[in-house]
Amino acid sequence: MSNLSGFVKRLRDIMRNDAGINGDAQRIEQIVWLLFLKVYDAKELEWEINEDNYLSIIPEECRWMNWAHDDKSGRALTGDALLNFVDNTLFPTLKRLPVDVNTPIKKSIVQTTFADANNYMKDGVLLRQVINVIDDIDFSDYDESHAFGDIYETILKELQSAGSSGEFYTPRAVTDFMAAMINPQVGEVMADFACGTGGFLISWLNELHKKVETVADEEAYSSSIYGIEKKQFPYMLAITNLLLHDVDTPRIFHDNSLSKDVLDYTDKDKFDVIMMNPPYGGSEKNDVKSHFPADLASSETADLFMAVIMYRLKVQGRAAVVLPDGFLFGTDNAKVNIKKKLLNEFNLHTIIRLPSSVFSPYTSITTNILFFDNTGKTEETWVYRLDMPEGYKHFSKTKPMKLEHFKPVVDWWTDRTEIEEEGFDKAKKYRKEDLESKYNYNIDLCGFPHEEEVILAPQDLIQRYQEERASLNAEIDRVLEEITALLGRTLE
Repeated sequence: MSNLSGFVKRLRDIMRNDAGINGDAQRIEQIVWLLFLKVYDAKELEWEINEDNYLSIIPEECRWMNWAHDDKSGRALTGDALLNFVDNTLFPTLKRLPVDVNTPIKKSIVQTTFADANNYMKDGVLLRQVINVIDDIDFSDYDESHAFGDIYETILKELQSAGSSGEFYTPRAVTDFMAAMINPQVGEVMADFACGTGGFLISWLNELHKKVETVADEEAYSSSIYGIEKKQFPYMLAITNLLLHDVDTPRIFHDNSLSKDVLDYTDKDKFDVIMMNPPYGGSEKNDVKSHFPADLASSETADLFMAVIMYRLKVQGRAAVVLPDGFLFGTDNAKVNIKKKLLNEFNLHTIIRLPSSVFSPYTSITTNILFFDNTGKTEETWVYRLDMPEGYKHFSKTKPMKLEHFKPVVDWWTDRTEIEEEGFDKAKKYRKEDLESKYNYNIDLCGFPHEEEVILAPQDLIQRYQEERASLNAEIDRVLEEITALLGRTLE
């Protein structure tokens, strides 16, 4: 293809005329299932060359080369014939592919990718035009294939403004920074239990690849990631993302990480590194909470993921997790118990306070990155506030956060000092004992000066209010218990 940079615009212009496409999310989903089949077709051509007796799991008539590729002979399916094939042959066939526990991952991903996928287009002529644009990409050409990786990143970024789909995308600056600070080593395996579109997995692979030197290193690199994603759409995006990044066997599973009893995890279920941005703001039902010890059974989704992370991190393992402010200041029973476990069984060595609007326009809730490892209890925790870069009032789709904006943190990371600016703590070290007794597990420290706070969207404001009310109620209950205990001793 001569003009990769115009790829997304060309598809958008075609789809705009199709009555079946309703909004950005459907447009992107339509593009991605087609892209998956095109990318998978290129992979299968490689596997047929490199493997003896390779047999595709896709029936011949449903392989991309046999129905989508236009050889310019005039026989390519189009119009009603194309729609009929896609709706009544292709999708039913791929959804019902025979898959069991013995099916290799690189084959089973076809069935799991299409399990809940949809064809939204209603005009077969327009669908043929879309297919032709995608078919023009030559994934067998190394340079063109890798250049397309950047185009795919553009598609993922558009999710941030595609309604609720934005929740699946963590800005690449954030994932790249976390991967750099985690410092991947060859032979380690990293997991993300709510992997969305695969951003953390890709950042890990990019950082790890700098250390690949031998064939053995390359094999370790290819098997160094593990992901779980609950929702079909981001799962499809993640699988395609990894295939584009030359991971032929993407160990990503379409599942719910909160649906298994955490006490049942054994050493084989644990990982060297965990990096993730758990879903937050959600409320889980009792059947989900039943998979956790009673003292950790929070209704807040992010809290439950924190519990999963702690149960699935290997001894000596490292973790980097994005969490909302509510986790830091929350003093309700479940949050306190989770933070007790974190401080007493893990080394919470660093908290980075991120500036507001990093996840804009999906949410304006302020977030933080917690870095901890499974090397024993916490002795001290450093908190660093990353301020908005000069010249920025807030981040947006056109002015997103960039990796260079993390430079102040990177410079501070290896030479840590306490910093105070205009009477506010910007970087400070806290003893574990103080976090427990003085702050009562409220680790909302080194906060942003009030003049930098932003007005939250109504839904975010309600969530923040509910979290603060729960925290305040818990604090009132604690004080009342102490007063009651004192009165009891006085009466004695």
